[in-house]
Amino acid sequence: MFNPKYRKDEMIQKYNKPNKTTTNVDDERRSSGSQQHQRLEFPAMASVKQNIVSALCKHLPLDPNSFASDSGSDLKSLCTSILKSSQNGESLVNNSELMRWIEFAESFSENPNSALKALNELNEELITKSVVMGNGVKPSAADVIVFSAVHSSVIGLSSSERAKLPHLLRWADYIQNKVEFGELFKKILVEKVHFVPQALKTEKKVEDSNTKKTVQEAKGTSSSDTDSKGKKSSEANNSEKDPKAKKNADAQKKKVEGASQATTDKKKPTEKEADKKEEELSVSLLKIQIGHIRKAWKHPSADSLLVEEIDIGEAKCRQVVSGLAKFCSPEELTNRRVVLITNVKPGKLRDVMSEGLVLCASNQDHTVVEPLIAPEGAKPGEIVTFSGHDGKPEEVLNPKKKQLDKITPHLVTDDKGVATFKGIPFMTSSGPCTSSIPKATIK
Repeated sequence: MFNPKYRKDEMIQKYNKPNKTTTNVDDERRSSGSQQHQRLEFPAMASVKQNIVSALCKHLPLDPNSFASDSGSDLKSLCTSILKSSQNGESLVNNSELMRWIEFAESFSENPNSALKALNELNEELITKSVVMGNGVKPSAADVIVFSAVHSSVIGLSSSERAKLPHLLRWADYIQNKVEFGELFKKILVEKVHFVPQALKTEKKVEDSNTKKTVQEAKGTSSSDTDSKGKKSSEANNSEKDPKAKKNADAQKKKVEGASQATTDKKKPTEKEADKKEEELSVSLLKIQIGHIRKAWKHPSADSLLVEEIDIGEAKCRQVVSGLAKFCSPEELTNRRVVLITNVKPGKLRDVMSEGLVLCASNQDHTVVEPLIAPEGAKPGEIVTFSGHDGKPEEVLNPKKKQLDKITPHLVTDDKGVATFKGIPFMTSSGPCTSSIPKATIK
């Protein structure tokens, strides 16, 4: 029998339910971060594209199924849409470096030959990096996108192919352990070499060799003494018989002793000079620091010079004069992080005091010159270090010793644009200092 009251109550409940279609789409996507993550199921999308979208949504976090209507879009448009929907990713939409990595992922082919070529390029890119974007160690959306694109190709590499891609494998292992992917990807197994030191064994060998050497020397000395005594005895007998022979023997002895002493005296200064020369060439003599240009302006009396006010973490900014007017405007230098030598002797350049030297990279014909680029995260005042060169810098470089002239010929950028001294990178806590000019001289 029809019950009007029941029907009325049923209708009230029905129409009091929230209308899902009126829910703000972005709010719904953001709220999904607390829900269990599901893999995106788009019938029209390739599996790699699905993986990229699912992984990126989990990273931000968003609900991947909210983007089902965008499944026909190209990867760049789809990733842009996902980034715009997240508060964490919105700032990356206009990042050219991120867009470059999205294009890399989109063009990545699963064809073995093409994939291996692209993986080799990625391996080269990662030689001086922990992550694909920036110079730090924190994974970004770019790492998530690239990892998702190359995963199936990396996991299928043979042992011989893996051996040629150490930087790629190191990065992939770092990302799969640092980023939460859930069950989206199978773990890439990376063989890690465990070094077992044999210090005690080595020391024993050294001891044995030293002992043998001592015994041999002792035998040699004994034999030498015996021969010497025999020789002296023979000479004594001969000299007693022949006074002229004795005189010649004494003269010969003095001549040999004099030559031996001269050789010893000559050898000692040469060794000292070599040590001193090596010390003078060490980059550790230079105090190289990260600086932040707070202000820059044209030199009042020299068209080729600019004056910069540089913060190096001291109470007062340093004033530095640089010959950059032909290559950079004051506006381009303002608020730029640079690398400079801070223990050069202060002096005036065309009547303006200069208290440092901004290090710049230059191409071979000196038509392109730019200050070295300090990595993101490096703070003003941070000391630039060089592996294996731990000496203390000079308080002030001595112009008479020409230390700077001897060291700067060894300052160059490599084929990746990394600044180096004899192949050793300029390092900071946030990574190496670089330049957009590869194989450049640095002065």
